[in-house]
Amino acid sequence: MSENQLEQIAKELVEGAVHAGATAAEALGREGDEFSVGVRLGKIERLKEAASKSLSLRVFLGQRSASAFTSDFAPDSLAKLLRRALEMARATSEDPASGLPEPDLLGQYEGDLGLYSDDVRQMTTEQRIDMARRAEAAALEADPRIINSEGASFEAGVGRKVYVNSLEFSGAYASSYCAVSVTPVAQTNGGPGGNLERDYWYSVSRRAGALDSPESVGRRAAQRVLRRLGARKISTRKVPVVFDPETAASLLGHVFEAVRGDSIYRKASFLAGKLGQRVSSENVTVVDDGLRPGGLGSRPFDDEGIASGVTPVIVKGVLQNYLLNCYTARKLGLRTTGNAVRGLAGTPGVGPKNFYLKAGSNSPEEMIRSLKEGLYVTELIGFGVNVVTGDYSRGAAGIWIEQGELAYPVAEITVAGNVGELLQQIRGVGSDLEFRGPIAAPTLLVEGLTVGGA
Repeated sequence: MSENQLEQIAKELVEGAVHAGATAAEALGREGDEFSVGVRLGKIERLKEAASKSLSLRVFLGQRSASAFTSDFAPDSLAKLLRRALEMARATSEDPASGLPEPDLLGQYEGDLGLYSDDVRQMTTEQRIDMARRAEAAALEADPRIINSEGASFEAGVGRKVYVNSLEFSGAYASSYCAVSVTPVAQTNGGPGGNLERDYWYSVSRRAGALDSPESVGRRAAQRVLRRLGARKISTRKVPVVFDPETAASLLGHVFEAVRGDSIYRKASFLAGKLGQRVSSENVTVVDDGLRPGGLGSRPFDDEGIASGVTPVIVKGVLQNYLLNCYTARKLGLRTTGNAVRGLAGTPGVGPKNFYLKAGSNSPEEMIRSLKEGLYVTELIGFGVNVVTGDYSRGAAGIWIEQGELAYPVAEITVAGNVGELLQQIRGVGSDLEFRGPIAAPTLLVEGLTVGGA
């Protein structure tokens, strides 16, 4: 579609809804191209190229609302979409917290956030397939103990999002992303009868030119899987635990779930009612930043037309803000933080922008050297987390620490504790923060978690 065509269709749909009797309306449109390829042992196992477009409409009749969506932009289809949304709204119950944002809250960031790069679109299909093959080849060639592969992939997408509402807000932006990953399999001594291990690595960016080379991704994946060979079991004990950046980001994801406005107003979070209180150690500062250039969670406005900004969540251990959309803000008597996200239909939810724990001054090596005994976690398995109570128990794998050094790999273990207590026990924050997704954290050293083993 032409650059302004989607926006014009959304505007006309909103105007049509108001003309048909809606007290307010909003439309969200998306269009884009997606690509993905999976190769295994050099051969293509899956290949997808797809173009899509969609448009959702939410209408309000006073405090009643309903939404519907379509991928057919023909006039008859859009008229049917409007009728259906209005009919459903008449059948719903009233909700005093429902509605569009207050007009003075609407806006958008006008600068360039680096969300779109044309080099992603310009890559040929052959170049994209070659990226996956090169990553896998580099992993397989790294060591004779790497005997197989679960595959490598390359993904890319370019698209455009439009949001329009009846308060005369209209905004649009383009975005792109690409990613390469590989999962090699290694065997002890590279021969039959040895234990098999798998691991992975990846690179992701808004720009193709900013990706790590496929060869470096493959070699990093190889290093990660080789260090898992010969894994042992350990006895259950309580020790310090070092979470690498990937597992620390997973841990931080549980904190995000606990500060989401819907968890808070339902009192389904261990952080409910704790604004202004100390909830973690003083070396922890967590920020939600929608304006980070090239960030995978950056955007000029959220899915309700609220301008993106930076929200301090935890500052030196003190909980400063929850993350809210307009609905949850009204339920809590607070102001939205511009964290509205939505799918094709339904009401907006609450999602992260670039939600991250700020880097500290400790290197991962320094934190490991400080321990006589402990666990360096490189993988977390399962979903044993209760956000209501904070209780935490996850399957894990990693490397055992003895006398300040990584001694040997361990597997078939669990790491257990309570997220609320865990935050208070963060003793070290690494200097190795990298943004590989909308949630990111550096290496973290946590004092005294239960590691369950044999």
